[in-house]
Amino acid sequence: MTRKKNRRAGERVSPGPARPARDSSPRGAAKDGAPRRPAQEERAPRRETDPGRRAPRPSDVAQIYGFHSVSAALRAPRRKLIRLYATQAAAERLSADIAARGLETLILSNEEIALRAPREAVHQGVLLEARPLEPIDLSDLPAHGLVVVLDQVTDPHNVGAILRSAAAFAVDALVTTERHSPEFTGALTKSASGGLEHVPICSVTNLARALSEMGEMGYLRVGLDSEGPQTLEAAILSRPMALVLGAEGKGLRRLTREHCDILARLDMPGAIKSLNVSNACAVALAISTMRLAAAD
Repeated sequence: MTRKKNRRAGERVSPGPARPARDSSPRGAAKDGAPRRPAQEERAPRRETDPGRRAPRPSDVAQIYGFHSVSAALRAPRRKLIRLYATQAAAERLSADIAARGLETLILSNEEIALRAPREAVHQGVLLEARPLEPIDLSDLPAHGLVVVLDQVTDPHNVGAILRSAAAFAVDALVTTERHSPEFTGALTKSASGGLEHVPICSVTNLARALSEMGEMGYLRVGLDSEGPQTLEAAILSRPMALVLGAEGKGLRRLTREHCDILARLDMPGAIKSLNVSNACAVALAISTMRLAAAD
């Protein structure tokens, strides 16, 4: 055992290693006097050179991801394509469509595609950059058509599902508002599963005025309303027809209701009496197309 020796009075002790002098400069300043960044900021990665950062997307470029959505866009002649990012396996599955369009294709890993896609996007190994589809005008609606009108339905998954149903039932157009509606890209195109390529979009600034114009064009305007005085099955339907749907929770706005010729409801026989707006649209289109076919 080593015992610590007691120091005699007056005995000099040899100094140990010199300690560095304490920096007397103000906290947050460098030794040369220049302002010093906080330690937290110093530890943060430089975003300017961060290879994983998602660059801002130009407004004239739409991102389409998901195998079915990308496949449908490749086969849609009115869709202007820019570039495709795909895994090797996905590119091989789409090789015929890629060759037919002469599309520039970059082979990347799933992780590299995920860095280019929106966060949490289920891209399935494909990400397509394309130009947004040009909207049509109200005057372009067919004289004997069936269209779906959305009154401020904002959820992209609901609008995408509505587009998928609209494509399945051969709807001629989707009329929506410029404001209070989602972008027709990303999650919406994924939910539409190719439906966006088959249903033209008509975007209007004032829905009440647009419904008034559609009435002048001879369209029967049928508003789907849970408080409607009659069921959709009992309503007398005819072409051209516009099926008008309101937002989740709020339903149809007052002016929208006032510009409908018929307000009809869906009666559900089960314990749950209401449906999600996209499911209600699918049921209403099934009823409407059967009634319209019988009327023709």
